[in-house]
Amino acid sequence: MNSKFISASDVAKRAGVSRSAVSRTFTSGASVSEKTRSKVMAAAEELGYKVNLLARTLHMSRSDLVGVVGKNLSSPYISAQIDALSAALSKHDLQCILVNLAKVDGDITKSVERLLEYRVRTVVLLSGAAPDEVVRICAANGTRLVLINRSVPQTIAHADLIEADSAAGGRLAAHRLIEAGCRRIAVLVSASRTHAKRARAEAFVAEIEASGIQVTQWRNGAHCYETGAEATRVLLAKPGIDGIFAVSDELALGALNTARHELGLSVPEDLSIIGFDDAPISAWSSHGLTTVRQSLSALTEATLEAVLGPANGPTSHRSIPVTLIERSSVRPKA
Repeated sequence: MNSKFISASDVAKRAGVSRSAVSRTFTSGASVSEKTRSKVMAAAEELGYKVNLLARTLHMSRSDLVGVVGKNLSSPYISAQIDALSAALSKHDLQCILVNLAKVDGDITKSVERLLEYRVRTVVLLSGAAPDEVVRICAANGTRLVLINRSVPQTIAHADLIEADSAAGGRLAAHRLIEAGCRRIAVLVSASRTHAKRARAEAFVAEIEASGIQVTQWRNGAHCYETGAEATRVLLAKPGIDGIFAVSDELALGALNTARHELGLSVPEDLSIIGFDDAPISAWSSHGLTTVRQSLSALTEATLEAVLGPANGPTSHRSIPVTLIERSSVRPKA
């Protein structure tokens, strides 16, 4: 196996042409004779040559690299989001560089600065999971930002914001549990309490309390399936809770499976549960989770539009509408 990269100079030597002829052959729209092109392509195939896109980036005003940064990448919705976004970028000949901050404790500066060394055209921060330090570093380096479901720090002016209507989603969930006849209701938030998750919970609580119903709030633990499970064990240790709204499907699925398979409760007869996101796993027949959908396709389209926009274009704020998706985890309307 060859231990070094095959260069354009290697191809030029094998083909008996100049290095610039090799460069023109692999540059779309460049002028090169058919005879030269054939010789270059034959030599490139024989040697296994591939264009060095990183080197080419140095001569471009904007690269074709997009940095995608997040922490909770194992979340069912976030993983689906990455899948959809990376596929959409690929269709536009853009490459995705993924930075996972889940295991980065303390200072994340090095991780983000390493990403910026690749001269990415845009950095996309997923669903409020990355700390403000990421935003600060990107802005300081003049890199365009796309923020998904998170607030924009006041010190940062140049960023595109894409967010689902979290407050409207919280109200939809509240109305549905009230319609189901639930009167002892809990909301699962976890300790993460990002901008979007706070908005969902606060709107939900306000709507429930306006109906004269008291809400129990669970604000402990990491934002994960296990926290939803633990919250359900504690909250349902004493009889009473008959409705749960979780600010993500991940928390909701932890609650649903624990109630059904560990506590022996019937969902929805004994307990109605609503999530938020509409991750693909929520539609599985084994779950049948009623949830507030923030459209993955709409979110991907808005993100792609921001990435494809001009580097110095005006910033934008795109709002993604939400809808309640009825499945089998909530009782029929009372």
